[in-house]
Amino acid sequence: MVEKHIFSFIKTSILTMLCGLLCAVGCLLSFNSCHRHNYNTDVKLVFSTDTLMFDTVFTTLTSVTRSFTVFNPSKEPVKLDIFLAGGGQSFYSINVDGVSGREFHEVEIPGHDSIFVFVKVNIDPGNQNNPFLVTDSVLFYNTNRRQAVQLVSFGQDAHYILPDHHNISSMPYCIVAHEHEHTHWTNDKPWVIYGWAVVDSLGKLTIDPGTRIYVHSGGGIWVYRYGNIQVNGTADEPVYFAGDRRESFFSDDYAQWGYIWINEGREDNLINNAVITNSATGIRLSSLLEYLNNKTIIQNTIIQNNKDFGVFAEAANLEMTNCQISNNGSASVVLQVGDYTLNHVTVGNYFAQKARTDPAFILHNYYTSGDITYVGNTNLTCNNSIIYGYLDNEFSASKRNGADLTYTLRNCLLKQEASTESHFVNCLFNKNPLFVSSYSQDLELMENSPAIDAGMEGLGITTDLLGRMRNGKPDIGAYEYYPASGSKRK
Repeated sequence: MVEKHIFSFIKTSILTMLCGLLCAVGCLLSFNSCHRHNYNTDVKLVFSTDTLMFDTVFTTLTSVTRSFTVFNPSKEPVKLDIFLAGGGQSFYSINVDGVSGREFHEVEIPGHDSIFVFVKVNIDPGNQNNPFLVTDSVLFYNTNRRQAVQLVSFGQDAHYILPDHHNISSMPYCIVAHEHEHTHWTNDKPWVIYGWAVVDSLGKLTIDPGTRIYVHSGGGIWVYRYGNIQVNGTADEPVYFAGDRRESFFSDDYAQWGYIWINEGREDNLINNAVITNSATGIRLSSLLEYLNNKTIIQNTIIQNNKDFGVFAEAANLEMTNCQISNNGSASVVLQVGDYTLNHVTVGNYFAQKARTDPAFILHNYYTSGDITYVGNTNLTCNNSIIYGYLDNEFSASKRNGADLTYTLRNCLLKQEASTESHFVNCLFNKNPLFVSSYSQDLELMENSPAIDAGMEGLGITTDLLGRMRNGKPDIGAYEYYPASGSKRK
């Protein structure tokens, strides 16, 4: 009997334990199931920075590690897939939870918690095949959301201008010449601008011959009102402004950077012997508050391969001599309100990446800013210049009531319907200027060009864009004809 009771007790205990175990397992499975379905699939992660900048100027082969935090603001946990966008070709590697690699899956961050992501970059800045700025991004994939932290490092030894301010439009910028400060950029090594390089009010920036300036996407140079810029290139050593992507793949990218933006001031600005290329707009001139009498003087300069405009001016005072403006997605030159003098300028717009409807040269006595249209006196004098392209009419002038529009073109060659108006004096219409190659933007003249010896005398301009002497009867355009000179500036 005792054995029977003992056996019954043991049997009951075992069944009770098994039931308890099964309940525990069931609860655990149920908990895990509920827990699994409580992951937040659309949380907006919070990062300690949106851009991780490796801001040490490297001079030798080295590796540097930086870190940032990823915070989950949700009360529920999240699971993330984390990738380097550049994959196996990236200069970077990342470390998550003590593991190094370039991609991670199902990384969990509990609710109201965070993780560290460590990023290492390995660069030889002496390698001239590297881009100036080595960029990548760390991508974070939640089920319904993707976010990124940008990575930026220096790929070559250069002077780097890095943003340390943001204005109300969140435009990143760095003031390179403060009030009453005179900043000097030399040609010892390239200058690379990330964001906008700003010359502040009453500051001045002087740039030496042969200096090469490369601007990262979305950036530019801004000469704020009452600031001043002096670009002092020479025929043998021009100053070069371009995007920072130097790989041949990007040579046809006509919006690599923004533009050179110059506001009103009291001292003349100078851009002499420069090449400005592959920007959205080459040079933008505009007054922020008032129209002043200072000039922006542009001489012996090539402005080319621009997504929108070569020169875009509003309420400005501009003087251009011996300049080539070519291959622009919209108009090459837009002059709106102000005083403008152009001598020996070649405008050749054969942009082929898209259909162009705007004429190469636009002149207005008005301009629009936001919802407001401003009307003002406008004066243009254009001598010994070429305005040509593939449209039937490459010159357009438009006037609104309330201000004067005065313009005179003398000894110019235009792609335009022949006109007897007094605005055009001794001009040539629809005569092919016979450029060496409009396709490759070699806008020097061939030996039988109608522009040869067709310019007016007495302007006092003795050399051409390349520094060569002009003869007694000057040629129309930026270049004096020289047989097979082969000296075109690149």
